[in-house]
Amino acid sequence: MTIIRAVFFDLGKTLLYPNVPWHDVYLRAHKALANSLIAQDITIDARTFPYEFADCLNRYYVDRETTLRETGTMRLLKNLLNEKGYRDAPLPNLRIALDAFYAITQNNWLLEEDAHSTLRALQLNDYKLALLSNAADDSDVQSLLDKNNLRHYFSFIRSSAASGYRKPHRQLFDEALRDLNLFPEQCIMVGDTLNADIEGANKIGIYSVWINRRVNKTTKTLVDIRPKATIQELGALPRLVLEVSG
Repeated sequence: MTIIRAVFFDLGKTLLYPNVPWHDVYLRAHKALANSLIAQDITIDARTFPYEFADCLNRYYVDRETTLRETGTMRLLKNLLNEKGYRDAPLPNLRIALDAFYAITQNNWLLEEDAHSTLRALQLNDYKLALLSNAADDSDVQSLLDKNNLRHYFSFIRSSAASGYRKPHRQLFDEALRDLNLFPEQCIMVGDTLNADIEGANKIGIYSVWINRRVNKTTKTLVDIRPKATIQELGALPRLVLEVSG
């Protein structure tokens, strides 16, 4: 019998959830990014640039689901500015603009009420905890962890932006396994996305737990991706982990 030593977590819609639908939030975020660039003397058109960046971002989101490569929003923004003739825009200035963008989106993420109690219970039972987040900007993930006082629970933290690959690609999982010096069968993966968290874990032999309370109720379960277990709240996880360990 293999004893579970670690629990891997997704971030968005697993430990955090969006307060309101994203459309208006992203619109404000795109405008904040454009205004930040203008304030730094990068004179893009404030009327059109937010929509141009949004279009680039949406095309990037579609492409990365096929390639599973995560090149990130910094590269996306730099490429768009290059096309517009701003080839020498300093990266620190672009970072300021992206931080303005993510300051808006971060305010829409709320912490699940049972997140701290669940992570604390697992930590007190000597499980190692890891965070594996599909995200286009690593600084955004790091800020969300700090704003919600989550960092201290995790022995390992990796975003797809830092790794270069998205779940279900095995890269993020392998990085965590190597860092924690564990085998796949000693770990559990908890996440809301079947074709990223669950499929990725299943493929390499990590016990997959689908948390579905934030999943659109009209969305059908993908028939070819089956989690080993399903929970509707994080509070059910500590007991489940003990049961899996036998």
